[in-house]
Amino acid sequence: MKKRLERLFSLLVAALFFSLIVTSVVHASLEKNRKIDLIYSGNLDGELEPCGCAVGSDLGGILRRATVLDDLRAKEPGLFVISAGGLISSFSVHDHLTAEYILKGIAALSYDAIGVQWQDLAYGADFINQDALPWVTTNGAAIASLATNPTFPRYREVVRDGVTLAFFSWLNPHQSPLQGVPGSQDTTTQTTGIAASLKRANNKGALTVLSTTLSADDAARLLPLENVDILIVKSAYEVYGEPQKIGNTLVIRPGSRGMRLGRLTLTLNTSGAITAHRHSVIELPDAIADAPRLHTWYQAYNERIKQDYLAEVALRKSLRKGKSAYAGAESCRSCHQHEYEVWSKSDHSGAYESLEAVNKSFDPGCIGCHTVAYGKAGGFISIDLTDTLSGVQCESCHGAAAAHATNPAEAAVANREWAAPKMCAQCHVQKHSPDFNFDRYWPHIRHPLR
Repeated sequence: MKKRLERLFSLLVAALFFSLIVTSVVHASLEKNRKIDLIYSGNLDGELEPCGCAVGSDLGGILRRATVLDDLRAKEPGLFVISAGGLISSFSVHDHLTAEYILKGIAALSYDAIGVQWQDLAYGADFINQDALPWVTTNGAAIASLATNPTFPRYREVVRDGVTLAFFSWLNPHQSPLQGVPGSQDTTTQTTGIAASLKRANNKGALTVLSTTLSADDAARLLPLENVDILIVKSAYEVYGEPQKIGNTLVIRPGSRGMRLGRLTLTLNTSGAITAHRHSVIELPDAIADAPRLHTWYQAYNERIKQDYLAEVALRKSLRKGKSAYAGAESCRSCHQHEYEVWSKSDHSGAYESLEAVNKSFDPGCIGCHTVAYGKAGGFISIDLTDTLSGVQCESCHGAAAAHATNPAEAAVANREWAAPKMCAQCHVQKHSPDFNFDRYWPHIRHPLR
């Protein structure tokens, strides 16, 4: 009996010892490996909201992005959210106003860090500093000629649940608009400063992220990557790339136009190094609801766009003189009855109404391809002044035809020598009509071209 008790006691001690060992190993493993989630985005390129003309282009927008980020943060409070920058564009006179509201909208999304790109500085550094966004320019402290008070930090450190993320951003000096400008201060091409900063952050156990508009190959050649955990390279057009490795550096390539978000789930060891990763892309289709909390912001944006448009209408009205070179579809009808019937039953004829249905009949970014010759002399101005030129009409494709309507024998339509695909390509571009294929689309409006 005594021997049995002693044996039982020995077994219990052994089991307890084994349990302690297992617990210690598991505990050490938990301490050694930590998981974090990182949401990243690339260039927005001035796209505050998506084009809704086609399913393939109806992706993205700040309103949907806000909904997704709010949902993710509710589930993962320790989420890091960063952007490579490239938020605004400056290709048209209307882009300044859109840029203003993009900055306000992004500010409401509480990003942890945003890299500065040259296109973000199109209206000056003071302009993008108005909304207290977390900009970073590691090598761009000397852009004083673009600002009266440049305050972009060289890096940002963000701490979540005991994990530190150190974000750096490298402006490509060779893309600087200040190159060759006498007396201008430019970005440095020297990498000793950023190399030292990255090493310090790495030595402290921070997860180091470096964003740049360089390609992966150029970044590997020009930048010190030995202390970079994650490298964000130049955005691809719309689509996110699969992560790659350059040495120990994880390279990610976001997509442009704000149509998607990237997500990285990282496993880190105690020194902050990445031991494993899982990557996914979050689509932003129209099935995602607009964030109600940004409703006032979006209303204000549309009101400003509308006021600008009405001011433009008044100016164009005052400048009108002489006869228009555009006749309108009704003028074509008398000689081209069959073509008119085909057109009147097509989506082209109701293109302007489709804008009215979504409250976009005052948005210059939409009106151009939903009316005849908007922005051109004699073209569409407003539905009140030029209702005969609303919608996608004959002259949208074939060119101005008033002279031809008056004297068909002597005057041809402006685009008489154009092939049909070239006519379509005026509006059916990748940005607004990504799925366009002439052979598939043409049967919907097939008619004689002469």
